[in-house]
Amino acid sequence: MTMRSASILWLLIVTCVVPQLVQADEEELQEVVVTAQKRQERLVDVPMALTVVSGPELAQKTLQSMQDLSFAVPGMTTREDGPGSYTIFMRGVSNDYGTGALVGQYLDEVPVTLTGYDQLDVRPLDLERVEVLKGPQGTLYGQGSVVGTVRYITEAPDLHEYAGRIEGDFATIDSGSGQQIFRGIANLPVVNNVLGVRLAVWFQHGGGWQDQPPAGIYNGNYQDLKIFQLKTLWKVSDALDIKLMAIVHRNESKLGQGYENPDRTIYVAIDPATQLIPKQYDYDLYNLDIKYNFGSFELVSSSSEIFLNHHYPDAYEGGPETIYAGALSGNGARHVDNRQFSQELRLVSTSPGPFKWTVGGFYRNDQREYYELYDTEYAGAVFTDQVYSENETYNSSSIFADVSYDITHQFTLGAGVRYFNDNQGYLDNSGVGEKHGHFHSTDPRVYATYKISENVNTYASVSKGFRSGGFNYGDLPNYGPESLINYEIGTKGTTAGGRLAFELSGYYSDYSDMLRRGLLFIPSSGLFQQLVSNIGKVHIKGVEGGLTWRATRQLTVNTTASYIDSKIVEVNAQDATNIAGDPVDYVPKFALTAGANYSFHWASQIPGYIRLDYMHRDKVNYVDRTSFPPENLPQTSDVLDLLNGRLGATWGKLDLEVYGTNLTNQNAWVDPEHAWRNANRTRPRLVGVMVGYSFE
Repeated sequence: MTMRSASILWLLIVTCVVPQLVQADEEELQEVVVTAQKRQERLVDVPMALTVVSGPELAQKTLQSMQDLSFAVPGMTTREDGPGSYTIFMRGVSNDYGTGALVGQYLDEVPVTLTGYDQLDVRPLDLERVEVLKGPQGTLYGQGSVVGTVRYITEAPDLHEYAGRIEGDFATIDSGSGQQIFRGIANLPVVNNVLGVRLAVWFQHGGGWQDQPPAGIYNGNYQDLKIFQLKTLWKVSDALDIKLMAIVHRNESKLGQGYENPDRTIYVAIDPATQLIPKQYDYDLYNLDIKYNFGSFELVSSSSEIFLNHHYPDAYEGGPETIYAGALSGNGARHVDNRQFSQELRLVSTSPGPFKWTVGGFYRNDQREYYELYDTEYAGAVFTDQVYSENETYNSSSIFADVSYDITHQFTLGAGVRYFNDNQGYLDNSGVGEKHGHFHSTDPRVYATYKISENVNTYASVSKGFRSGGFNYGDLPNYGPESLINYEIGTKGTTAGGRLAFELSGYYSDYSDMLRRGLLFIPSSGLFQQLVSNIGKVHIKGVEGGLTWRATRQLTVNTTASYIDSKIVEVNAQDATNIAGDPVDYVPKFALTAGANYSFHWASQIPGYIRLDYMHRDKVNYVDRTSFPPENLPQTSDVLDLLNGRLGATWGKLDLEVYGTNLTNQNAWVDPEHAWRNANRTRPRLVGVMVGYSFE
């Protein structure tokens, strides 16, 4: 039996057999409350597909990065360009080009997606939960959320009790270096019920496994990471809350590109002994939230400012499978400075009743400076000290509204709309001069829900996503915006006395004017000509779902799965990057997770638990007909099958856990762009121990 057949069989068994096995004396699953629609609601009442991972579950599953999270959420994929640098794709829509993101990220109220290439690295530090919203979220979250939004919700300061926790995490990596992580949290109620402070820190060192032997570098992709996160809550009155948050994030890695060969070495062009610049990924984030409750509605103001400083290496080779047949290669040093200010102001209804509404406005100013110094070799000729630079500015504003009305106790209708306005400026070192562009869009959403019972809901929705256009280098033509229309039906709820939770959705998306990049090397100048253009249309069909079953008081099992069919159906005749019928890049046909958590008591009634998590993902494709002959397409990643486990025990306030990730030590391509030497592989097996102490 193939792994895929086994995965499908597992899903069918759980779907068909589980409801018959539930016993009468089992405890209910805990009800989940979310803020996906910018107001508190039960998960079952939200009319969209939504995956929620709690803070404790993040730790138990050992999810420490965006790539880890993508393995745990079927239908979601990432491209990693070194530690902390991720581009996120979801639901069959993915490309690595354009000025904006396809999937937005928020940390509490802060939009941490700056551009399509610059998204902040958010670690699971003092998180209450992560919400993954699937489908276009443009109405409430703007243009960066074409096919979804990832929301990280941090723990708020407690105004009543002193509390905290310290953790030491020590691990070894197969054929790599040791990894040490220290995490600490302290909650201080400075003035009881009035003023509280919460401090969280993360220090990490080691954990590398990639080598560059000609340069004498071993385990060089370690991370030297420091995070300081401070939150303050001032309850001025019963109606007025003021929150301040500040985060300082510093990370450095000697081999910071992230790409590797199957033997765990890295590629460096021209002279393999060349030491590329280390990766330095630093940012500061500041946020001020003010909430005032007027009784029947609440006013929310969120102001944030982000400063990102990112330096990282680049190395590539047009390998034997490309049209360059190994004759083209190069190294580069890249530098990004980005500053973003954002302001959101909204009113949200809070009174009980059939009518619920949200209305607001959003403003963003982003300034990005990019500089690259690189060397290129083609057929033995070396072009040195070439420079590429660009400055970009984004000034965008929008107004939005979302309303719903309970026509009956069971039936609800809702609608939302956002008007978006974006002014961009662009200047590169081609000498052409500054370019300006104006993009705007009206993005609607309509939805309906019907409650079969208080805890079982069905929904249908139609929604639109939008991404602005942008500029190509020099006098090459600009590219226009993209849009996506998504049609979706779904059901979710709990049954069997609250011990079985389920979710199932099906969707069809029409993705227009998809961006792709054509790439051509010009030997006479040693330069690349890169043209990003709107190539055509994509049709996407998908099904996804999940089950969580509280089998006994001690045993909980869960499974999630997705199936996606995403194809290019129309292509502009002048573009050769793709042809009609090509699969969309970075989209797995089938993905599945399955997990089980069993709690028990060791000797002397010491509480303990054991958890196993399995993640399967089909291969993902990469198609670029400007760089590969037809016989070498599509380029593909490997099929991934990852197994993680964790075993724990608690003595009062002391916790001890032993864990492992990639327990089978699978060494496989995660990314399909390996023919360019621009792909990462699965992290080797990691085995560790965590010691934690909670105090109050």
